[in-house]
Amino acid sequence: MKKTLVSALATALVVGAASTTFAAANPFSDVPRDHWAYDAVTQLAADGVVEGYGDGTFRGDRNITRYEMAQMVAKAMAKGDMSASDRALVDRLAAEFADELNNLGVRVSNLERNADMVKWNGTLEYTYTSKRYEGADRVNDDNLLFRLEPSAEVNSHWHVNARLDATVDMSKDGDDDGTHGDKQDSKVTLQRAWAQGDYDNFTVKFGKMELLTAEAYAKPGALVFDREFSGGEVSFGKDFQVKLQAGRASSDELAHAANYQGIELQYNNEKLMAGAGYYRASAEEFKTATKDHDEDMNIWALNGGYRFDKNNFISGAYAQNNDLENYKKSGQVTYEYKGADAMDKGSWGAYLSYRHLGGASAAATTDGALEGTKGLEFGTEYTMFKNVVLSAKYFKGKTIEKSENDKVQKLFGRVNFYF
Repeated sequence: MKKTLVSALATALVVGAASTTFAAANPFSDVPRDHWAYDAVTQLAADGVVEGYGDGTFRGDRNITRYEMAQMVAKAMAKGDMSASDRALVDRLAAEFADELNNLGVRVSNLERNADMVKWNGTLEYTYTSKRYEGADRVNDDNLLFRLEPSAEVNSHWHVNARLDATVDMSKDGDDDGTHGDKQDSKVTLQRAWAQGDYDNFTVKFGKMELLTAEAYAKPGALVFDREFSGGEVSFGKDFQVKLQAGRASSDELAHAANYQGIELQYNNEKLMAGAGYYRASAEEFKTATKDHDEDMNIWALNGGYRFDKNNFISGAYAQNNDLENYKKSGQVTYEYKGADAMDKGSWGAYLSYRHLGGASAAATTDGALEGTKGLEFGTEYTMFKNVVLSAKYFKGKTIEKSENDKVQKLFGRVNFYF
């Protein structure tokens, strides 16, 4: 373990203090004022959590032992004015170095050993939609979703994760048993459950997990896939990443799940994003849709984006399904301005996108534009209070397959309460 990890610990411990107090005087000659960890190291030294050497140096690149790290954790545990998040971090470190701390005379109970091993996140989400095809009645829906997302630590590399969704269709009053006629207006589903291993150069997942194609890093979302699949995924790299997926994906349109394979090559940095993907799905039902009456559908896609500054971002994506006779292309071009941060009250963002969701959009994000349509989509979001985000979208366009009544409109509104 490198002592630079201690600097990272120092940063986490004094984030709250650094925003309200001046940094302490620098006791170390080898930590210059322009060093990224300067404030953290000097503040933690002033608190007595880290110490240097007799010659006045910190020697941040020196290897340290677990025993030395435990000494620093013990000093951190003695601090009494930490925030809840900082205390949780120290408890996590105390569990990791429990044996060394016991040797130092610092008792760590079994309860403390398991502290923070399971984390819970969630959201309460209300969504209203109204859509209308020309010549048809308007269709309105309002739905309530309660979502829990637990994550449990197995060891230093592996976690198990899940997503549990409880949904209520508020457009149906329902009977006492939760049904309305022959339709159920509420349900609880285990939407996702997967194990994830994180290593230095790669990440591996298996179970039922998110299937979200690479262009979804930008608004308004995925052009090809936005759903779940059951199987395995492995990804390599950081700025340049290679992702491989294989498994089965289901949908309301398929009687049985389709076999699925995908590969993505993606480059992302602070300014430039670019990538390519290839996706293959096979199902009996595809025989009636493909031009050769084959079970296979093969989709390839390209995406790119450029961030001019912290506020302005432009992106685009294109996909094609050559196994279809007609309407085989999909595409979208988007301009984004700013963005809402759930932790930052008053933050906001907006985007304008042209979307063409043709046959290459197997299961695209359709909060605004609908599958088989093309047109303009506008969206905005605003953080009303901390962890309370409002969002709205409006789509106006036409069906790709021309008809007399081909005009389409959709209004989407949502409020999220995050916890």
